[in-house]
Amino acid sequence: MKKIVSILVLVLAVTFSAQAQKKGKKGSAEKQVEKTLKKMTADLDLTTAQQNEIKPLLIAQIADRKEMMKSRKAMRDSGEKPSKEAMKEMRKARKSKEKEMNEKMKAILSESQFSTFEKMQKKGKEKIKKGISN
Repeated sequence: MKKIVSILVLVLAVTFSAQAQKKGKKGSAEKQVEKTLKKMTADLDLTTAQQNEIKPLLIAQIADRKEMMKSRKAMRDSGEKPSKEAMKEMRKARKSKEKEMNEKMKAILSESQFSTFEKMQKKGKEKIKKGISN
């Protein structure tokens, strides 16, 4: 009986450990770009030319996000809390990058595609606010 309980506990521990590791991994930047581009192609009916123009934008966007996350993590790990002014600056920088991305996307997409793109962004923001990941 003790052996069965021990084995059961071990199996459960391994299962929960594996589940915890799966949650943290999002994949490489290239995989994220491909996944996003594939979804955008399906939702926006992108042409090959549009895909080729958007891909470098997505690569840059993901690199920027990773850099922001690294600096924020470093701040958290050091126990340092950003001041209200620093938080304002981070928000301002994020909004500026978002606006820049939207302007570039507007130049690439047709009006109807851009309208759909904006709706997709709005849905994504709502999911993030609710704590649901893509």
